[in-house]
This record gives sequence, structure tokens and C-alpha cells, in this order.
Amino acid sequence: MEYIDYYHSPLGKIVLASDTTSLTGLWFENQKYFGSTLTEPTEQRQLPIFEQTKQWLTIYFSGKAPDFSPALSLKGTNFRKAVWEIMLTIPFGQTMTYKAIAEKYAKRNGLSQMSAHAIGNAVSHNPISLIIPCHRIVGTNGSLTGYAGGLDKKVQLLTLEKIDLSTFFVPTKKTAL
Repeated sequence: MEYIDYYHSPLGKIVLASDTTSLTGLWFENQKYFGSTLTEPTEQRQLPIFEQTKQWLTIYFSGKAPDFSPALSLKGTNFRKAVWEIMLTIPFGQTMTYKAIAEKYAKRNGLSQMSAHAIGNAVSHNPISLIIPCHRIVGTNGSLTGYAGGLDKKVQLLTLEKIDLSTFFVPTKKTAL
């Protein structure tokens, strides 16, 4: 059994998921891959991990970097988990490119290279948005590309973190990553 609860953020309703001790999911309602790691059945319940996560979210949405993280339980392939672990190292108010993550992954795993496209796939399937900061990932060419919650939310989140967006652009279908 997994448990869910809700948080009403300035950017819309957020759904939290837990196995009772760790956070297993955090999605903007109806985002791409919403609930991808949820198992049936689920039940809405108040849990300490949800209260801790809500405290984290309240601090985050006030424009500050939370100085703690709720316990996380990552569900996914070993490859995806490794990518998400790298994403957890991106500081509040900073960005990282898909290419930089690919290089870190390759180095950690003794590979000569790793596909940035494969990294992008893992990033897009991140089940714990915001805390695992997929919104901080940008294209090597400066594009604000790919965010399962929508590019409008990505821009708002980066603005909240006081990231200078003047050097970034929203790609068109013809723009190469």
C-alpha cells in the first residue's frame, strides 16, 4: 500500500506519495508521467514524511533553499537512480546541462562517454520533482528544454531561485538540443 497527500503550491496542486517512511513521489497534478511510480491501491493519509515534505516545500516556495531533505526512496532502474543522484547535487539557484550530467555519469561508471539523450530520458522520468531538481537541467546550447511539469512552471521555478534567465531561451521545434 502506498499513501498520498496533497500540497497546494503557488504553481498548482502537488501530489505526494510515500511508503510510510520515505517519499516515493512528488508530482504537479497531471504533469507528464504523473504517478508513474505509484502502485495500487493508494490511500490518502497524514504521515510524518508528508509533514516534513510540506515544510520543505513551504521553505522552497518562499524563495529559500531548504537546509534538509525528506527521506527519499527512489523507484526506477539503476541507470535512472544514478542520474537522479547526480541531479541531487545541483545547488539551489544553479543549473546543469544534460551534457554535464552525462559526463559525470560516464566518469563515475568508467565510461568514455554517455548519451545526453539517455540522460534526458532519465531526467524526464524523475518521480520526485523539485526535491530532485529536474527543473535545473538545461540544454547545452542554453535552451530551457524539457520539464514534465511544463516549461511555464520551469521558468517560474528558476525565477523563484533567482537564476538569471536572460542567457536562456525556450526552444522551438526546429531548435536542436
